Amino acid sequence: MTTVAEPGSFARELRRWRGLRRLSQLDLAIRADTTQRYLSFLEQGRSRPGRAVVVRLAESLELSLRERNALLLTAGYAPAFTESDFDAPGLAPVRAALRTVLDGHLPYPAVIVDRYGTLLEANAGFALFTEGCAPELLRPPINVRRLALHPAGLARRVRNLPEWGRHVTEALRMRVRASPDPALETMIGELESYLPPADLGPGYLGFAVPLRLAAGAAELRLITTLTSFATATDVALAELHLEAFLPADDATGAYLRERFRA
Repeated sequence: MTTVAEPGSFARELRRWRGLRRLSQLDLAIRADTTQRYLSFLEQGRSRPGRAVVVRLAESLELSLRERNALLLTAGYAPAFTESDFDAPGLAPVRAALRTVLDGHLPYPAVIVDRYGTLLEANAGFALFTEGCAPELLRPPINVRRLALHPAGLARRVRNLPEWGRHVTEALRMRVRASPDPALETMIGELESYLPPADLGPGYLGFAVPLRLAAGAAELRLITTLTSFATATDVALAELHLEAFLPADDATGAYLRERFRA
């Protein structure tokens, strides 16, 4: 099945993605099992690719499912991957499985969010992060990134906000560098506006910053694990992230277990 595509749009997108991935024509041709000459013809708009070629190029460029669908559309082909709403009846088994994973992580907090950080599911441990937050930040749809870094949200209890906040925003920036997204860039700008200045110093390790969270008189130390669903064949599922928090020390683990029992 083909669709109407703007003339030359596939050639432009192919050149753009190859540039973003910093690949030469020869590098991409080898990855996609084709010739540099044919790839050059495609980028000049002198040849029209078959659907299988577009799919192979998208895989070689390591595009997300959403980006692969978009590339197919520029070449005049229908998308290859469905995009379901998370609440769709057909995803009920997936939601049930994810709920089991979330509940199994208790007494520690865990959430499932979409690519923009919108909260889709959470276990009971997530209540640790909502205490004392402004009501407007807790009205659905809740954005967990905004909730975490907004001055009226969790940020007021984060004792290492300059470092941990930049750990959050830098992870998003890495995602944008791999898959440009104007909406996500706008959100990053908003989140960074909430952060105080920081003197990170040469020893700063942005990928390994624990969350130091005030909880009454105690200070909890939490590390985050991030799981994605890269093998999904549905766009929405492929963009989900499971964020699970784990205690970084014995005192935090004991506090969370006791809190859950109470």
